Amino acid sequence: MLDANKDMAEGEALDLLHGSAFAGDQRIYAGDYMHAADSDIFLITAGLRRKPDESRLDLINRNVVLFSQILESIKAAGLRKEAHVFVVSNPVDILTQLAVQRLGLRWQQVYGLGTMLDTSRFSSFIAAELKLAPTQVKALLLGEHGDSMVPIWSSATVNGLLLTGFPECSPGFQNTIFERTKGSGAEVIKRKGGAGWAVAVAIREVVHAVLLNKQVVLPVSSLVQGAYGINDVCLSVPSLVGRQGVERHVEIKLWPKEQMGIQQSARALKETLAKVGT
Repeated sequence: MLDANKDMAEGEALDLLHGSAFAGDQRIYAGDYMHAADSDIFLITAGLRRKPDESRLDLINRNVVLFSQILESIKAAGLRKEAHVFVVSNPVDILTQLAVQRLGLRWQQVYGLGTMLDTSRFSSFIAAELKLAPTQVKALLLGEHGDSMVPIWSSATVNGLLLTGFPECSPGFQNTIFERTKGSGAEVIKRKGGAGWAVAVAIREVVHAVLLNKQVVLPVSSLVQGAYGINDVCLSVPSLVGRQGVERHVEIKLWPKEQMGIQQSARALKETLAKVGT
């Protein structure tokens, strides 16, 4: 575990170590970048919060500076060519693209959390509203992890049955669920200061998919080159994830308005990238 606050990292590692007798046999410790040089996966969560009256672009630029310093430290420690870099820090799509550009790894080995958390929230809200078991609801959000993300109602299912076939799944229901999902991050921040448990579960899903070679389709963020008519930008499309990272993008058929929404999301990200001081 690495942190700019060394005492904090050591304290977190100690706290986790105290539970290792019940949770597993992994060795948990704090250190520096040289200790991490032989890592299989670098999981980056460091990020800055918005200051009062600060614009979104100003916050993005401050996080780009911090993230660039982290990338340089990883490279200086001796990044292995087989290593993966998994980005959780926000803005996750922008920073994932920066990591692809700066690290010299195969694009498949650099991926971000993308809309994993959004997708989990989306599915959970649908299940709660319809009084269904959450694990039976499968519904995706794709595109940017942000304002332009796109709900994919065309493939949403309940235990294999199309959700749009349920009489309750009206346009009004769909709009209410999606708006609740978009605002849920801010809702959690207002109530408890920030997300923690659900994002940890989403991170676990990606890490297990890679380390256990699970070959699952997940909405992680990675460099898209051709899928859905999108090129040269990192965002979430259906991605087959296994031991090699993002092994390929899965271009499932979407409703035309959904595909157009993802393309618009890509354009929005490219506009932001053009303004960021990288």
